Amino acid sequence: MKKTIWIMAISALLCACSGKNIKSQGAEGTSSEDSLTEITVKYATGFTVRDSAGIHLVDVGKNDHFALVSGDDVAVPDGYTKIRVPIKNTICMTALQLSNFTILDAHDVVKGLTGTKNLFNKDILARVKDGRIVKIGMEGNFDTEMVLAANPDVIFISPFKRGGYEPIKETGITLVPHLGYKELDPLGQAEWIKFVGMFIGKERQAQEVFDGIEQRYNDLKDKVKSSKYEVLPTVFSGEMHHGNWHAVGGKNYLAQIFRDAGSDYVIKDDEEAGENLEFEKMYALAANADYWRILNSFPDEFSYDALKASEARNELFKAFKEKKVIYCNMKQQPYYEISPVQPDVLLKDFVAIFHPELVEKDYQPTFYYLLK
Repeated sequence: MKKTIWIMAISALLCACSGKNIKSQGAEGTSSEDSLTEITVKYATGFTVRDSAGIHLVDVGKNDHFALVSGDDVAVPDGYTKIRVPIKNTICMTALQLSNFTILDAHDVVKGLTGTKNLFNKDILARVKDGRIVKIGMEGNFDTEMVLAANPDVIFISPFKRGGYEPIKETGITLVPHLGYKELDPLGQAEWIKFVGMFIGKERQAQEVFDGIEQRYNDLKDKVKSSKYEVLPTVFSGEMHHGNWHAVGGKNYLAQIFRDAGSDYVIKDDEEAGENLEFEKMYALAANADYWRILNSFPDEFSYDALKASEARNELFKAFKEKKVIYCNMKQQPYYEISPVQPDVLLKDFVAIFHPELVEKDYQPTFYYLLK
């Protein structure tokens, strides 16, 4: 009798341990508890999350609804597309999307890209070179064979761009809109880290990474705000291209960073992305602005001479005359590749220029610096 009881006790213990292991281990060692980590969206407006019976119910915009489940036999609400997570393979359509995977150390999940223009990440380039990541072509001209070769569980798309997704839709692969580029708040754009984290089973890591970004951004923002400058430096942005000046709008995320860095952005309208202005209009707004921010892909070392050569009237701006052009060259810096998840770094670059007394004396900028 004692022997029987002892055997039953050992069996019960083994079952308990086995059950615990099954609960704690998901696909590729990912914790199932991680995959059910509660997600709170604080800044992003493009997606919302509700948890129901261990399922992430994710609404993207107004029309796309996904139920992220960690098991196959899970019932989901009507109107929701079921996606088994964590996904193992995906395709990224933009550098912004890729930045989410980079900061979460999840390049293994990325099996396809549209291209590698202006990409610096050595790991991504190596994966493209040896075939672990395939290039599927640009929006509007996708190579369906390459898409299928990537064997994606889902494909992250940017639906408001050129599109051309019809051939991909015919494959039956689930298309998931990633609207990070539509966010007007810098932290809202970065918060899409959490969105990707839910799909790849890294919610907890995504939450921790974002918390750090948020803390650093808001600490510096509050430091600038508490300084209470009587007069803020003014700044404008962009260049002439093909007869028009494309300037970010007053509610664009970059305009918000300008404000949080303690400057006065010259465009104060409600345009989200930007405006195509004639030179005369831009000059009327920014002739006497203190700073001029420029982002481009100049093949050599950019200079004031190069800026004047591109448009002779550029020398008329006060910021040109006083050598206060804030510059980033995408040929030299992985701007779109990583800056979407580093708004705190962008903010510090600008604060170091507008209010250098608020950062350490030996601060070295990551993206933007004063052009010499």
